[in-house]
Parts: sequence; C-alpha cells; structure tokens
Amino acid sequence: MSAFWESLFLIAVAEMGDKSQLVALAFATRFKALVVLAGIFAATLLVHLGSVVLGRLVGVFLPQQVIAVAAGIAFIGFGVWTLRGDTLKEGTETKASHWGPFLFVGATFFVAELGDKTMLATVTLATKGASLTSLAGVWLGSTLGMVLADALAIWIGVVAGKRLPERAVKLAAAAIFLATGIYTILRALM
Repeated sequence: MSAFWESLFLIAVAEMGDKSQLVALAFATRFKALVVLAGIFAATLLVHLGSVVLGRLVGVFLPQQVIAVAAGIAFIGFGVWTLRGDTLKEGTETKASHWGPFLFVGATFFVAELGDKTMLATVTLATKGASLTSLAGVWLGSTLGMVLADALAIWIGVVAGKRLPERAVKLAAAAIFLATGIYTILRALM
C-alpha cells in the first residue's frame, strides 16, 4: 500500500468519532459547509506538514526495527484511545472572531489538532518515509483522510439529518488500529 493511500485510510479511520468531527458539525450549523471544510483543510495541511517533518526526523535518528515496534505500539494505543473516545466539552463556544469564519475555523482546528491522535498517527506514519515522495504521500494522504472524514460528519449530520452510529464506528476504527498495530509489531520482529 502506498504512503498516500495508507495515510488516507488510517487517518480517515482515526478521525471517525473524534472530537474534531463534532467541532466540524458544530461549525457547519453556524457557517457554510464549504467555508468550514476550507478552514479544516488549511489547518490540517499545516499541522500534518509539521507532523511529517517530525516523523521523518524520528525516522532518521532511530533504527527501523525500533521505529516499527514503537509504531505498532502507537497504533494499538490509538485503538484504545478510539475505544475510550473523544467528546466535545459541554459549554464549548463557537463564537466567530472579527477575522471571519474561515480564519476562525482554521485557527480552531489548528489548535485542536496539536497533540491529537490524527497528528500523532501522521507522525507515526511519516517515520517510515525514506523519500520525499513517500513523505509527501503521508502529508497529503493524512490531510485528505481527515478532511474526508470531517466532510462525512458534516454531510450526515447536517444534510442527511442523521447521526453516525457512534459505538459501531468506534469499534470498527479501534479494531482496524489494533490489527494494524499487532501486524506492524509482528512484521518488525520476524
């Protein structure tokens, strides 16, 4: 699986049920969906670019087997994190600043993604990247995966007026992360 497609898939899965989807849904009730998606896209491009650079630096300084085992453990951790879930805190305000909805959404998502599991998953994926093409694939794939997952939440929540079956989504996403983690560790140790 290429770095782009692997990143797109895993980050889209990581974003399912994440607090960022709840924030996207909240913003979509106040602002135009395209403005919300554009803000999410811009913020994610920046956060995930930093994540890829950080992941590449880790990849340069640590032996590949250590990175693979650590990545496997991280993916298992992401699975547990997904089962635990993220929530949008009660009373979280979504006041737009005088800078306009695009900058407000972008700044909010940028801050919200720092240290989030999608950022950490992107760092983990980038540790495997040996070429600029691979790293660009991780960056663009992870960005697109997150934007697609948030777009799905907006569409289902606002346009279709339905809720995602949260428990089923969490269980499926957690299972994918756990299986990926176990597979990654076994492959590194063999």
